[in-house]
Amino acid sequence: MSFLEIRDVHKRYGELEVLKGINLKVEQHQVVCLIGASGCGKSTLLRCINGLEAISGGEIRLEGDRITGPGVDLDRLRRKVGIVFQSFNLFPHMTVLQNVTLAPIQVLGIPRAEAEARAMELLRRIGLEAKAKAYPDQLSGGQQQRVAIARALAMDPQLLLLDEITSALDPELVSEVLNLLRELAAEGMTMLLATHEMSFAREVASKVCFLYQGVVHEEGPPEQIFGDPQQERTRAFLSKIIEAGRL
Repeated sequence: MSFLEIRDVHKRYGELEVLKGINLKVEQHQVVCLIGASGCGKSTLLRCINGLEAISGGEIRLEGDRITGPGVDLDRLRRKVGIVFQSFNLFPHMTVLQNVTLAPIQVLGIPRAEAEARAMELLRRIGLEAKAKAYPDQLSGGQQQRVAIARALAMDPQLLLLDEITSALDPELVSEVLNLLRELAAEGMTMLLATHEMSFAREVASKVCFLYQGVVHEEGPPEQIFGDPQQERTRAFLSKIIEAGRL
């Protein structure tokens, strides 16, 4: 049994079917990168795993337990599965420290002093200890995104979902966020991320999945997907990426 199993998952919005039978397995400590053109279903899939979207068919299991469908405890699920979005989603009226400690205090019931000590440790780790009392609008985009990752890590998740987290950043800020992900990968954090950063996927991923028209069209280790893709659609997608100078 895999750590995360996605079995024949469908997602419809009225007549529009975005996910058309996704099958995917993620093992513990793996970094799995989802690649594909905009609109192929990457973000929708991540939102379904975290329970932000209800699936229309199939099932998702984490450590053997069903995490989709009726009767699922979403609060319990989100303690295990963290998600970080491209648009930071920090609370603008709260300091960095308050943003990072809010969920551990409110959801996990951790005493404030303990939550703040843990948050300061995370902020030290991401190089933003000095910004603990700053507000989000006083930070660069790269700093805000690192805070958003620290906020997710403060819940001590078993699985971290990352949705195009560098796409809203200026190019010079991308590397500081990717360096943090490299550290997390080296420490064994299980991550599933939708990304356009092909060089990063090639370097860090345990497995790369190419999504096309709502299904996993091809998957394999990065050296195979990027070096010897088997499917014509995968080859066509990567040739455009190479033309754009992004691989």
